[in-house]
Amino acid sequence: MRDPVELIQWHDQPSARKGDTSSRVLVHAMTGFVDAGQVQGSAAARLMAGEPRLLATIDADEVFDYRARRPRMTFVVDHFAAIELPQIALYELNDDAGRLFWLLTGPEPDVQWQRFVAAVIHLIDALDIDLTVSLAGIPWPTPHTRPTGVTWHGTDRELLDRQPAMLGNIDVPGHIGGLLELTLADAGRSALGIAAHVPHYVAAVDYPRATIALLESLGEATGLVVDTEELLPGAVKIEGEISSQVADSSEFVSVLAALEQQYDQMSAMRAQADATTREVAPDGHVPSGEEIAAAVEQFLADMSQKPPNEVDGSEPGR
Repeated sequence: MRDPVELIQWHDQPSARKGDTSSRVLVHAMTGFVDAGQVQGSAAARLMAGEPRLLATIDADEVFDYRARRPRMTFVVDHFAAIELPQIALYELNDDAGRLFWLLTGPEPDVQWQRFVAAVIHLIDALDIDLTVSLAGIPWPTPHTRPTGVTWHGTDRELLDRQPAMLGNIDVPGHIGGLLELTLADAGRSALGIAAHVPHYVAAVDYPRATIALLESLGEATGLVVDTEELLPGAVKIEGEISSQVADSSEFVSVLAALEQQYDQMSAMRAQADATTREVAPDGHVPSGEEIAAAVEQFLADMSQKPPNEVDGSEPGR
């Protein structure tokens, strides 16, 4: 593999830490894989509202297949006037509370994935990043009339334990965000993925409610402050349009009712499971399989050391 550092072109120097001891966070939103509800672009645009400073770019000519995804060109009367060439860029930003963080955004590379990931890890080292977070939207059998769910995945058990697991073991198409998370995990680094659940019937259109859920989860996981109030009018408008279309289709009314019933049943099951966990482990600690096995072994060892009458509860001589 050729030197991955050669993919990087620096445009400016990152800010020094200057005594800041808070966790340093890199967010990445790479379009090209599943982007239900167009949440990656919307979330990146909201994060970029904080006066971004371009730090570095990745050489698109090395990792992009122009014939697979031809850039848009503008033709004016009798000549070509402009072209929208792809750019994978690293920005330094401030959240709404003034805290520094970094955003890597652009189209997912077509080729040289391992070299690209190595280049991103070089950027992570250069910025002294503590946590890398990916943002995504995934189509989900959920109704738009219920709160938008999220799935967390990654390497940090302390973070993952804040959210219930939503998926079992499945195979999915490879994508650059997943490869970066896997590579960071193998290197013992902290990585987190946040995926918003977008109703599958609106996966191809802009769905601001999922963007809001995504950014709120980002704040919960990292402490970054991102105001989503400006996204609410768009979310309300889209949901109103969806409801109007649903009302015009008796077939979809029944589909929506089934989705709502399924959502409510799953919510009730999770609430019951949470209540059971609090009853079994009121301090919030759920014993692991190893801890349970050790406790059983200790119990059996204690029982074997007791006199027979203490074990079975009988009185001496009976």
